[in-house]
Amino acid sequence: MIMAYSIAINFEDGVTRFIEARADETVADASYRLGINIPLDCRDGACGTCKCRVESGRYDGGSYIEDALTEEEAASGLALACQMRPESDLVLAIPASSALCKTAGQSFATVLRGVERLSETSIAFTLDAPAGLTFLPGQYVNLRVPGTDERRSYSFSSAPGAPTLSFLVRDIPRGRMSTWLREGAEPGMPMEFTGPAGSFYLRDVKRPLLFLAGGTGLAPFLSMLGKLAETGAVQPVHLVYGVTNEADLVGVAELEAFAARIPAFTFSTCVAAEDSAHPRKGYVTAHVQPVHLHGGEVDVYLCGPPPMVDAVRAWLAAQGVTPANFYYEKFSPSGAVTATGETHRQAA
Repeated sequence: MIMAYSIAINFEDGVTRFIEARADETVADASYRLGINIPLDCRDGACGTCKCRVESGRYDGGSYIEDALTEEEAASGLALACQMRPESDLVLAIPASSALCKTAGQSFATVLRGVERLSETSIAFTLDAPAGLTFLPGQYVNLRVPGTDERRSYSFSSAPGAPTLSFLVRDIPRGRMSTWLREGAEPGMPMEFTGPAGSFYLRDVKRPLLFLAGGTGLAPFLSMLGKLAETGAVQPVHLVYGVTNEADLVGVAELEAFAARIPAFTFSTCVAAEDSAHPRKGYVTAHVQPVHLHGGEVDVYLCGPPPMVDAVRAWLAAQGVTPANFYYEKFSPSGAVTATGETHRQAA
């Protein structure tokens, strides 16, 4: 029996589509079979038009000429979709928009399972996981606010494959989704979303990880930790979770449960407010120890508001540390724009 593998194709506009590819067919052939037209001008490994980055998984790179893919490019993780054949599940980054490839984000219908008030400032809600939905830990979806044509973007806090989808959001007094969750939401109500989307997701773990979360930016890390709890983690994983006020500090019990399940995982929390009684005050950078940076041999993942992202980047530069990889997502209560290398998400 010929094996088949799941291939996550992440486009430069943040849209992700999942396809199934047999071990005896190329990724390009599998994508075209399913109507996703990865750019290519040949199928012979001669032009390099279908060059993509392999972010996770094993594959046979096939045959090609040097003009299409150099040895250095292949060694850095680039491959040709028209030649590569999967040997495991794969995650690919395609340097083209989903529209150019004749595809788009998928739409799903589901129902609200429940809403939970976590604190004065935070709400969690769950949806039934619709059939056919697959996502990468750390990604988000665009949910339609019931009764409107407006959409809001929220990261999964649940791990892929869970029977329910969970989300952690900040309660903004006049936010459209926040208001609906507080005042109108009832279990069993229909909901719609498109996705998954986003380039902020857990890659193959090849070195120590440092997670930095600000406020409800904790959500994608809960999804990542859920995945790591399933697969196991050999490399050390440390999370620093910072909030403005103690009332914003939620999800700690979940983090403690993950620490019990994942021996390599540790975490600390901090509160920025000076009048807080929390034992660790200040911003997350004040609580990152040199041992967590591993001399730069570390992959840093950061999710928080824009000022936090900018501050962490400046702080790393001041430490003279350049991490092996730095993945980050900015979110803001106003606007939802996706750009290469970062994602701006709407919070309310």
